[in-house]
Amino acid sequence: MPGLLRGVARTAVISGTATAVSNRVSRRQAGRWAQQDYEQPAAAPNQQAYAAPTPPPEPAAAASMDTKISQLKELSQLKEQGVLSEAEFAAQKGRILEL
Repeated sequence: MPGLLRGVARTAVISGTATAVSNRVSRRQAGRWAQQDYEQPAAAPNQQAYAAPTPPPEPAAAASMDTKISQLKELSQLKEQGVLSEAEFAAQKGRILEL
């Protein structure tokens, strides 16, 4: 009987250790993948499949208030959809308002 208990205890310890190591490796690998997913878009923002359309530059005299308003509405929709970041939105908005 003592030999049987010793064998069961040893199996339980080995199994518990293997499970703990396996879980730690899985969490570490998931963390690495998450970090790669986080860094990849930041490293290559110009390689996105979708790019924010930039309106063609217009002369100051030809750009009416209606045109500016429609362009600002389009920009805000793109920002709400997540296509434009806050910084991109602000830059494009400033460009439109300068015209």
